Amino acid sequence: MKQAQSTILAVGAAGKFAGLVLPALAQRGAKVRGLIRRASDAEEVRAHGATDVAVGDLGDRASVNAALDGIDSVFYIAPAFLADEANVGERMVEAAQRAGVRRFIFSSVIHPTLAALENHAAKGPVEQAILASGMEYAFLHPTLFFQNYAGSWPTVLKTGVLAEPWSTETRFSRVDYRDVAEVAAIALTEDRLTFGTFELCAEGTLNRKEVAALMGDVLGRPIDAAKVQLDASTATPADSPKGRQLTAMKPMFEWYDRHSLLGNALTLRAILGREPRTLRAYFEELAGAA
Repeated sequence: MKQAQSTILAVGAAGKFAGLVLPALAQRGAKVRGLIRRASDAEEVRAHGATDVAVGDLGDRASVNAALDGIDSVFYIAPAFLADEANVGERMVEAAQRAGVRRFIFSSVIHPTLAALENHAAKGPVEQAILASGMEYAFLHPTLFFQNYAGSWPTVLKTGVLAEPWSTETRFSRVDYRDVAEVAAIALTEDRLTFGTFELCAEGTLNRKEVAALMGDVLGRPIDAAKVQLDASTATPADSPKGRQLTAMKPMFEWYDRHSLLGNALTLRAILGREPRTLRAYFEELAGAA
């Protein structure tokens, strides 16, 4: 059953992932307020489907409270490798509860119980806060995003090599975040996903060699798979934003070097009522745009 129209707050609406939720909601005629950090992003966010824009920062309680004024439902995804992510998320949940928010949809991560991975473990306390809040909720547990390949695609085209800082043998489930965004839109505008936890994966558990072969098939030329070493020759200054991010990501790379990250496509297929988007189709899009 669809909910009567009310205002949804999309946190991080100018981001490359939360930004995909806006058009999914717009297609459903939803009224959306986008929370952004920079006023200069307002026009783009409106173009993607936001009907209203709030400028603020997750670390600034006053701006968060203002953004939540009159809000019925929240879509929340934390920025990647956000410092103090668990506490920031818990404060967001508390602010939503105080504001009288009815429904809180959290884009979490596959297997948040993986304590060895900070970006996974930080989601657990946020989920606990949501469970204790009394709000309606849905937890989305997507695996690695197809969209992560967009950044390395130009290098692959130039060098003919797909390189990442972990073993070429490690297998992953992956997902197109546009499918996750569609699930989020369903959870925000219908009741059928309420109080659910949903593992979101496309079909396939490819290692890097197999991904490179798929890229090569799409491009019509060989693409090699390699493991890049993050040593002194590739490092950036430790006190730079990129350097701090690499430091935070290093334990993740080390874990991926020894372990796969796998899930099942059944849930996503059932929610969407169709086959999830494929990695091949995503690479075809990248090739067509090059």
